[in-house]
Amino acid sequence: MTELTGKAGVSGLRVREMTLADCARVAEIRIRGWQSAYRGLIPQTYLDGLSVREDAERRRTYFTQAGGDVVDLVAEGTGGEIVGWACHGPYREGEDRTEDVELYAIYVHPGHVGCGVGQALLSESVARCSAAGHDRMLLWVLKENGRARRFYERAGFHADGAEEPFEVAGVTVPEVRYARTLPR
Repeated sequence: MTELTGKAGVSGLRVREMTLADCARVAEIRIRGWQSAYRGLIPQTYLDGLSVREDAERRRTYFTQAGGDVVDLVAEGTGGEIVGWACHGPYREGEDRTEDVELYAIYVHPGHVGCGVGQALLSESVARCSAAGHDRMLLWVLKENGRARRFYERAGFHADGAEEPFEVAGVTVPEVRYARTLPR
């Protein structure tokens, strides 16, 4: 568990590992995050059809079946409310895993965007992956998601030239890969 003070005056922010009891709130953050961050980038009918209840059930199932190589983190505000979630694990190159680590997801509740929550989660993920001996962290981000791309660039990530299509509701949405060398 890490105690942090986020920017914009968010003090007492705490990052810890996710528990099974957190799955419903994490699902809410993930779905509301998608609906907010991807508006205009992903078909609106898809975003409108996302279900917090169904996502929470998938999270509970995944959480109880996942191996120990995937790490889910949550950020709590001073009152204990979960306001963000991040997940990292082995980088997937098709079906193969590499020596690199991948940030699979990072979402902040829309009411807490810009308060340092995402930065705190990313910092903790980077610190844990570095401590585990990984040399490089990779992630995928929607090509047209300028806000997320700027966030990652401020954190030392850069687009490495790799791109791949991501299909959502029959629409191809391009993603770009970002990379960062991890500190030792």
